[in-house]
Amino acid sequence: MDNVMDYVEFIKAPWGKMFYDLLFLQLNIPQFPRLKILDFGSGLGVTSNHFAQWHEITAVEPNNEMIDNSRKVNQYIQIHGGFEKLAEFKDNTFDIVFCHNVLEYIEDKEPIFAELIRVLKPNGTLSLVKHNRAGRVFHSAVFENDPQKAFALVDDDRNDKSNYLGTQYIYSNDDVTQWACKHDGKIQKVLGMRAFWGLGQDNWVKHTDDWYNTMLMLENKVAEMDDYRHAAFFNHLLIEKTPISHRLR
Repeated sequence: MDNVMDYVEFIKAPWGKMFYDLLFLQLNIPQFPRLKILDFGSGLGVTSNHFAQWHEITAVEPNNEMIDNSRKVNQYIQIHGGFEKLAEFKDNTFDIVFCHNVLEYIEDKEPIFAELIRVLKPNGTLSLVKHNRAGRVFHSAVFENDPQKAFALVDDDRNDKSNYLGTQYIYSNDDVTQWACKHDGKIQKVLGMRAFWGLGQDNWVKHTDDWYNTMLMLENKVAEMDDYRHAAFFNHLLIEKTPISHRLR
């Protein structure tokens, strides 16, 4: 994808829409009680718009073109800005924080992670979706038929790639574990996303309800199985903010 409008079209297609449908299943956020949720790096507002049906959503996004093309059928607060906006929120403000495929575009990630934990209430949840190196290798070798690129990805720890959103700096789950230990967080669950649906090249079948519904069930079923989540293109980490009483033990 070379620009925002390409991404707008991408999320309308089955292979773009499934990311969000699977994400919503994995989050499993009940409609009640009404929660305060921060969507940091809200992009086109798909996640914000979905949960704004039931919850109080504050969305932060630095790209004006993303905001101009965002979905806003349901009302939520949209803020234009980036990392600097987090300082405007008080400690312990939000029940849930979303940060989905955002930290890849920031070289110094730990300070932002610390801020996302800070604005969470004790026992609140940070939902962090990130690229997974093994999944990128599978995608390059199988979907793109580019073993040379896959070979390089296996060995290149930096894995930087520039696109219209900026340079990507891929990071590991171990990095997140270290940050969580330092900043009052605890990883509760690691899930896989896009283990299969991004590998098949027959796009015609993906427009059928049978394929879509069955693939969604399959992805959700294997999301917590080690063999599949380790190979998935994305990992979804659910991180709890540790209550003060637990930190003192």
